[in-house]
Order: sequence, then structure tokens, then C-alpha cells
Amino acid sequence: MRVTRSIVIDESELVERFIHASGPGGQNVNKVATAVELRFDVRRSRGLSDSVRARLVALAGKKLSGDGILVIAAQRFRSQARNRADARARLAALIEAAATPPKPRRATKPSRAAKRRRLDDKRHTASRKRERSGSTWD
Repeated sequence: MRVTRSIVIDESELVERFIHASGPGGQNVNKVATAVELRFDVRRSRGLSDSVRARLVALAGKKLSGDGILVIAAQRFRSQARNRADARARLAALIEAAATPPKPRRATKPSRAAKRRRLDDKRHTASRKRERSGSTWD
């Protein structure tokens, strides 16, 4: 499965399990296992670099088991083929998101005008509160 130009996942690394789906489907839902559970071992994959692997582990969140296996369950559609394609597309999107490195943050300073506006707002708020607290009821 080709994810990007540089990342190719071998089909042998993907394990698919077909399970009964909940939801719409009529009698078909009781007879045919249309939902797909796609498993991908992130830590042992040969197609991922270390940096992509680390970002994928961070992005996966609850989808990642304790063993480092990424589990994607797809049951949006009534057919097994469409759910299978959906699970693979979601895996590819997750890997593609992990493949793009985050933009480095550039430190910036607030402008002189922004500092002046902030201090003016603070003075205005302080004077408003001072005026409120100074009044007494007679």
C-alpha cells in the first residue's frame, strides 16, 4: 500500500479481521461480517522511519494498543469491501499526517503598539474598578 512517494507499507504488515457490525443492514447485519478491524504494528513496521513512527504513535492516541499495534475499526458502510477500503484510507491518512513534520515555531515579540494597547486597556479596567469600589450608599 503506497501512502506517500517515500512511504510504502507492505500488505503482509496489515492484518484484517471481519466482525459483525452494529447499526443498519437489516437481516444482513446478523449474517455477514461487514465491519473491518484493521491492525498495523507500528513499532515493527519496516516502511516507516523513526521520526514518522514517533509522530504516528503520538497521533494515534487511543487507537494504539499497549503492544504498539494501531487498531482501526471501520463499520460505516453496509458492504465489507467499502469498509475495508475505508479502514485502509484512514490508516493512509493517519500515516500521511505523521509523515509531514511540524513547522518549527519562530519566536516573535509583541509590537510596541500592541504593548501600549494592552497597558491602556489595563489602566482603563483598573480605573473602572476603582470608580465602582469608591461609591458608598447613603
